[in-house]
Amino acid sequence: MKELVNNLKGDRVIWSFVALLALFSFMPVFSASSNLAYLGHGTGNTISYLLKHLAHIIIGFFIIYGVHKVPYHYYRGISKIALPIVWLLLLYTLVKGTVIAGANASRWIQVPFIGITFQTSTLAFIVLMMYVARYLSKKREEEDTFKASLIELWIPVFITLGMILPANFSTAALMFSMVLMLTFVGKYSLKYIGFILGAGIAALALFVLLSKAFPDSRFFSRVDTWSSRLENFTTNKPGEDDYQIEKAKIAIASGGIYGLGPGKSVQKHFLPQSSSDFIYAIIVEEWGLIGGLGVLTMYLLLFFRFIVAAHKTNSLFGKLLVVGLGFPIIFQAMINMAVAVELLPVTGQTLPLISSGGSSIWMVCIALGIIINVTKKEEEIAQELSDKARREAALQKLIDKELEEEDEDFLEGNYSIEDNTTNPMNAVLNK
Repeated sequence: MKELVNNLKGDRVIWSFVALLALFSFMPVFSASSNLAYLGHGTGNTISYLLKHLAHIIIGFFIIYGVHKVPYHYYRGISKIALPIVWLLLLYTLVKGTVIAGANASRWIQVPFIGITFQTSTLAFIVLMMYVARYLSKKREEEDTFKASLIELWIPVFITLGMILPANFSTAALMFSMVLMLTFVGKYSLKYIGFILGAGIAALALFVLLSKAFPDSRFFSRVDTWSSRLENFTTNKPGEDDYQIEKAKIAIASGGIYGLGPGKSVQKHFLPQSSSDFIYAIIVEEWGLIGGLGVLTMYLLLFFRFIVAAHKTNSLFGKLLVVGLGFPIIFQAMINMAVAVELLPVTGQTLPLISSGGSSIWMVCIALGIIINVTKKEEEIAQELSDKARREAALQKLIDKELEEEDEDFLEGNYSIEDNTTNPMNAVLNK
């Protein structure tokens, strides 16, 4: 075990926070899975869900370990190869997407021969952030034009978002905002960012108008859900999502300051998606305000550590990778918690590393592995510089010692004036 810990390179603080969040997740997942255990005339035994979550977490940490061993500059080329593959997966999801656990959005595909469901938009998120980081770092030293960036950067971005938008508006909106943030950090022209923001809003408006023109099309089936959720949130009009929000608010109010205690949630039996989308409400009900604020604090501290890691990174590509892959994890967590307390309309975003679900956990682990990889490389560079400085200091000390001994020999008269080979004074004069 000690040898395994010693092999964990990179930012130890990030490793620690990830481990703490993963360990904490077992308690709310074990408790909140009871409603799933009763579905379909089940027995209510949540042990199987706990073991399934344990398997997801263990595989996730193996993913982090494996990814953090790959030099992060390899992801420049990987992003170019992976993006067309992601487009094919997204297109397949639009056509053949399945419905999971009662969710009415076709966002998943079934992996053949394995039986695992996979949400392709989560993989697309990671690949797109790597692609944007690669482009911005490549163009740093070159004078870029809007036409060139439109072809190399924005067309791939809009193709990716366009295939995610019909089934998952919240993820597409989060991705678009993160891309804009990444281009801002990468010192892309603010004027061009403004143009792209306007184009994105216009494209969304066109999509909504087309949905009104073709209301029976499966491609636009989710637009009515978005509009009803937004209308319910802004006008307090009763809707199907009100049941979830009301149960979530009851759970949060019941928790009080100290909570009902681990496993003692009542609303977990009534709240749909209690182990995924609304798991934060169960956490507050069982652990109280203290537990809810504790989870929020851990995400904020992880966010601060991402900022520190980005600041320490000398490579622009590495810096953009940390920002582009790390910040969305924190923003997704904030969105999930904001939905639970009704600060935002229902979005379907999970709580990273805590909510149940294999594909969401594994994709977060891939992003964390790349971030830790960047910090590992910076530590290796710092260690090399430190070793070089120590070697130079030791060599200088040895030279100073030799010169000091030669000066003592010269002052004591141990050299003859004719000895040009050993007398340091003569050696200097001969030069």
